[in-house]
Amino acid sequence: MALTPALHALLQGLATRPACVVEVESTQGSVPRERGAWMAVFADGPVLGTIGGGRLEWDAVRLARAQLAEGSTAGVRTVRFALGPSLGQCCGGVVHLRFGCAAAPDADALARHLAPARVPVALFGAGHVGHALARVLAPLPFALTWIDSRDSVFPPEAQRAGAQCEHSDPVHAAVPQLAPGSRVLIMSFSHAEDLDVVAACLARQRSRADLPFVGLIGSRTKWAAFSHRLQARGFGPQELAHVTCPIGLPGIAGKEPEVIAVSVAAQLLATLPAGHAG
Repeated sequence: MALTPALHALLQGLATRPACVVEVESTQGSVPRERGAWMAVFADGPVLGTIGGGRLEWDAVRLARAQLAEGSTAGVRTVRFALGPSLGQCCGGVVHLRFGCAAAPDADALARHLAPARVPVALFGAGHVGHALARVLAPLPFALTWIDSRDSVFPPEAQRAGAQCEHSDPVHAAVPQLAPGSRVLIMSFSHAEDLDVVAACLARQRSRADLPFVGLIGSRTKWAAFSHRLQARGFGPQELAHVTCPIGLPGIAGKEPEVIAVSVAAQLLATLPAGHAG
């Protein structure tokens, strides 16, 4: 089970003291966070997670600490908040917040309930951009499988953050085993490896049509050369159109690994279904 940093901190905190978990139960109209967003409030210390900030969150923290003070008799409550003048907000929507206290025995059930739904991402290549991208993706709603033909190139913190790191030689042999629905990012140390991974993705797309995004790092010149070689391998123009190259949001020109990583992560977020909760 992949845990966000906030959820991991909550489970650790519950080992020593209770918390009140505040969850967005339902919404109407324009609101700051979606159904399922949550925060955890302890009697003292920092608040974990967020339901949107501002006066709404301030009032919710106050109510959560009051509920903690009541102890085990508090039960579960749902409170309606209208995001209008009374809260000093002009969103105009309505949020129903669920308040429930939790302690150490509730940790496993809470982890299963609050763990975010994650979309699979397959990242081929553990170079500078790959490392930067793995760091950026860690807190986002993605389940990262990180693949390279070289062994011992993955940092220990990546696995601690929930990434599944795989050594595959040849690297394209990992493509048939990717989870259905994977967003694929290709940025190996070798153009020859990149070409083989792209070809394997197109072959899988031809037979299963279950890789909604295939992105290749590089220039338009690189993609022009790849297109000719892939056509020689039997892939047609419609199949080649499924590959995005260059990757990243248009208009972001920086080439630093961290800039590319942020741009690519934003592009991946744009592929998620509307209302996907992170």
